[in-house]
Amino acid sequence: MLGPALVTLLLLASSRSSSTAVGAGAEHVRGVTVSCPTWGVEWGTDAFAEDLDRLVGLGVNWVAIHPYARIAADGTVSASRFDPEHPPEWITRPIREAHARGLALLVIPHLAYWGSPWSWRGAIDFPGAEERARFFATYQTWITGVARAARGADGFCVANELERLAVHEAEWRALIGAVRSASDARLTWAANWSGYRAVRFWDALDAVGIEAYFPLVAHADPGEDELRAAWKPILAELASFHRATGKPIVFTELGYRAALDAACEPWTYREARGAERERAEAVQERCLRVALETIAPERAWLRGAFLWKWLPGGGRERDNFLVNRPGMQAVVARAWKAATEDARDR
Repeated sequence: MLGPALVTLLLLASSRSSSTAVGAGAEHVRGVTVSCPTWGVEWGTDAFAEDLDRLVGLGVNWVAIHPYARIAADGTVSASRFDPEHPPEWITRPIREAHARGLALLVIPHLAYWGSPWSWRGAIDFPGAEERARFFATYQTWITGVARAARGADGFCVANELERLAVHEAEWRALIGAVRSASDARLTWAANWSGYRAVRFWDALDAVGIEAYFPLVAHADPGEDELRAAWKPILAELASFHRATGKPIVFTELGYRAALDAACEPWTYREARGAERERAEAVQERCLRVALETIAPERAWLRGAFLWKWLPGGGRERDNFLVNRPGMQAVVARAWKAATEDARDR
């Protein structure tokens, strides 16, 4: 039986011994999610590979991609068909490119809920047994196909923000078993910051995943001391949850908008424009800097974060949450680059 110290590596160390897999120090996640303005074709392009070089320069050691499927009102989950045994480049190339640079890669599939009856993934539910059964059947077909296609990935997330469906424990345990049969990756389930306690099957997974959009303050433009104080009770509660589950925690998403109220409701998409923009960007940078500095000492149980988000080619000003901005890149480099150099020295 594995001892507690070894178990805490969990999600974060690849099961493969190849030198192109997880680099030194990757047991602590310094991750960025590389998103896409389409359905993911960008991940198979030269632009993605070039951005990985930029991310390595910031001290990043994990990257994440998020393949999409649509969700319909009747529970049907559907996506563009591909042969998992001969998967497309937008799934396989990111893994190759990441490993070639000593990076680990997490696959965190997303349900595209836009155009559906639900306002976000956390609202998805099926009171009717027929629709619910259809969801789990079609979702499992899709998710295991992605897992087989991305079998070289180091981490795999079986769901995100689906807390209303988390009560169906037996279905999730069966689905997790099916994903394990399709992939050797370490597994997690990305719960919203408000719903991780609703998940009753963390024992079947390798780590607790949390979308870390915790509301920190109730007013705009908070100072650093206020932000640090706001994180203390959150981290205390998470540490308690870690002890209760015996699982390490990883923030599967952590990000802030360029908005004066970024620390109030981090999950919303409203960003400042015009005269407020410069001040709002300072708030965004402050929130991220304090978050990274605050969680770093907790690495024994809080194994890091995936920042949301980076767009290939730099993104546009109207895009939200961007880490691409020079000011945000400077925050990341300050927090993570030294850690990368220390890991290499060891």
